[in-house]
Amino acid sequence: MSSNSLPDPSSVRYEGPWTHRDVHANGIRFHVVEAVPTPGIAPGDPDAPLVVLLHGFGDFWWSWRHQLTGLTERGFRAVAVDLRGYGDSDKPPRGYDGWTLAGDVAGLIRALGHTEATLVGHAEGGLVCWATAVLHPRLVRSIALVSSPHPVALKSAVLRDGRQRKTWLPNFLRYQLPRYPEHRLTTADGAEIERLLRQRVSEGWSHTPEFAETAQRMRTAIRIPGAAHCALEYQRWAFRSQWRPDGKRFMSAMREAVRIPVLTLHGDRDHYIRTGTVLRGHDLSPNRRMVGIPDAGHFAHQENPEAVTAEIAKLLE
Repeated sequence: MSSNSLPDPSSVRYEGPWTHRDVHANGIRFHVVEAVPTPGIAPGDPDAPLVVLLHGFGDFWWSWRHQLTGLTERGFRAVAVDLRGYGDSDKPPRGYDGWTLAGDVAGLIRALGHTEATLVGHAEGGLVCWATAVLHPRLVRSIALVSSPHPVALKSAVLRDGRQRKTWLPNFLRYQLPRYPEHRLTTADGAEIERLLRQRVSEGWSHTPEFAETAQRMRTAIRIPGAAHCALEYQRWAFRSQWRPDGKRFMSAMREAVRIPVLTLHGDRDHYIRTGTVLRGHDLSPNRRMVGIPDAGHFAHQENPEAVTAEIAKLLE
C-alpha cells in the first residue's frame, strides 16, 4: 500500500475461520468477529457461554485471533470487537470516557442476545473490563485481564513505583499534546506502532514471522482515518478527567470491590507493566487468581497463545 493512500476501514476484515458482523450498541456500530462454531453449536446459540475479547491501545480485533478459534473449539461463543474508534467500528467524536466504554460493552452483550458474558481484555481493553464489571455487574460473569492492572492499582503504582513510572508515564504524557501524537503514530506507514510493539514483546517473539505479520496489520489499522485520534482520546480522557467531576466519580466508583472471579495473566518478560503493579489492589478483587505466562512479554495472548487460552478456558469452566 502506498504511503500516500490511507487504508479503508474494511481493510481489517481479514479472512479466516471466522465471520465479520456489524452490531449496533450504545448508539454506534461495532465491527465484531466471531469464530466459526464447532459442530452442534449454532451461531449465536444462547446455550454457548459468551466471551467478549477487548484489545488494547493501538490494536484491533486481530490481537485475539488465537483465542477466537481456541475458545470456540472448546464450546464457547468467542467474539472479538474493534473498540469504539478502532478498526472498522464507528469513530464518533465523543465517548472515550470510562462510563461510555463500559456502556458500549454492556450494550454489545445485550445486542449479541445474551444476559451475561465473561470479558477478556488486554491492557486498555482490560481497563474497560474492570469498568464494566463495576458499572454493569449483572451482565459480567467473570473477567480475565492480560497485562492490565486494576485502574486504581495502576494509578497508585505510577505515583509510588519509580520503575513503573519510568516505563508508563512518558508516552502517556506525550499523548496529551495536540496533533503531534497523531502524526507520530501514523507517519512512515505507522512505524511507531511497530516500534512500540517490538519494545514491549519478548525478544524471541520479535524475530518471528508472526510478529512481522502482526506489526504490519497493526500499522495498517492505526492509519485508518480517525483511528489514531480516537485511540489517543482514551488516554486524553484518562488524564483530563483527574481534575473533573466525572473523572473523580469514575475513580471513586472503581474503588468498589469486584467480587466475581477475576483472572490476571502477566507475561514473565513484560517489562512495560511490572509484576508488582499487577499484584496491587487485591482488596479490590478478592476473588482473583494470578497466573504468570512463560516466554511472553506485554502481548502474552499473542506470544504464548496456547497458555493464555488454556487459562481463560479454566476460568470459563
